[in-house]
Amino acid sequence: MKLSTRSRYGLRLMCDLALHYGEGVMLLKDIAAHTGISGKYLSNLAIPLKGAGLINSTRGFHGGYELAREPGKITVKEIYYLLEGDPVILDCIGNKNLCKQTHLCPTQKMWSLLQKNIFTFLENITLKNLVEDYQERRSL
Repeated sequence: MKLSTRSRYGLRLMCDLALHYGEGVMLLKDIAAHTGISGKYLSNLAIPLKGAGLINSTRGFHGGYELAREPGKITVKEIYYLLEGDPVILDCIGNKNLCKQTHLCPTQKMWSLLQKNIFTFLENITLKNLVEDYQERRSL
């Protein structure tokens, strides 16, 4: 499984919003300065995040973006699935009709278990966890 720039940058955008949770809305240009991601790219990421109800936006002079829920209630898995789609580590895991050997494959069960463990892992990590870890490392 390879993570695209879209999911990595989307997660960085969400982490920056989580770092500033409760402080009001943030401008994309400020998030761009914090994350090193272009404002245009962030704008493209904000559209599906807003559509999925993960972030809110406010228009106008005092407008900007903020998390729609507490950081502890947004998982990495939610963000990943939204930005990457329904991922599978191998095509034959998601579509058993692709390979005639699937039912006899000695490694198929292992790959399925690996995929399940990866997504269970991502489901158990929230933005709050990432922000707390970041703040701890930053204070060292």
